[in-house]
Amino acid sequence: MDSPGYIILSRLTLQSRATQVLAHNVANADTPGYRALRPVFAAHLERQDAAAAPPGGRDVHFVADRATWRDMETGAMQVTGNPLDAAITGEGFFAVETPRGERFTRAGRFSLGEGGRIVDMEGHPVLGEGGLPIAVAPNDSRIEIQGDGTVRSENGVIGRLRVVRFENPQGLLAEGDRLFDAAAEAALPVERPALRQGVLEGSNVRPVAEMTRLTTELREFQFAAQFAEREGERLSTAVERILRRRT
Repeated sequence: MDSPGYIILSRLTLQSRATQVLAHNVANADTPGYRALRPVFAAHLERQDAAAAPPGGRDVHFVADRATWRDMETGAMQVTGNPLDAAITGEGFFAVETPRGERFTRAGRFSLGEGGRIVDMEGHPVLGEGGLPIAVAPNDSRIEIQGDGTVRSENGVIGRLRVVRFENPQGLLAEGDRLFDAAAEAALPVERPALRQGVLEGSNVRPVAEMTRLTTELREFQFAAQFAEREGERLSTAVERILRRRT
């Protein structure tokens, strides 16, 4: 196969991946705290020693898969009325304890679990500033989450939610659709977090815009597939003509 065939195959491969990423975003349009993903592609130039581009020609380049970029824009805020729901309106992540270690999330849909502990949607204990789970006593009936993350009841202060930030949030490793592993990134405390009680941050995916992108990518994939098919036909025709001349 010559260069045009390899180039269009590289385009088809990455066009398929772009479609998968967009479809994943659409599927998580209603997932609390979800951050949309964006593929990052680049042009890879083919090296040609002692050869110059023909007059009026262009450099030959392939499509290279560089990375996946995560859109960290804040999602839409939804008032739920649940006193245990909390949304971070600025930077930062909540910290939760999982069987795999400490993880971080923007999804503040919390509830009471075993032993009165505040847990996330998957039952993971939500951590306080000291790195320990926050537990509500049986006689605490009116729970209040203040703007700085302090959790209190009619009986006094219970604890303060641990809210952290990262210098390079793109370095976080996603686990599922809501949790992040800090990996090599250092978790820095947010000195003045901004929280809202009874509010849940939704996904930052805009369904209409994402569906428009998905439709565009599907059309680009179809165009590339048609080009590949015609390129294959061109090569077959060229081979047949060469064989006929030799015979």
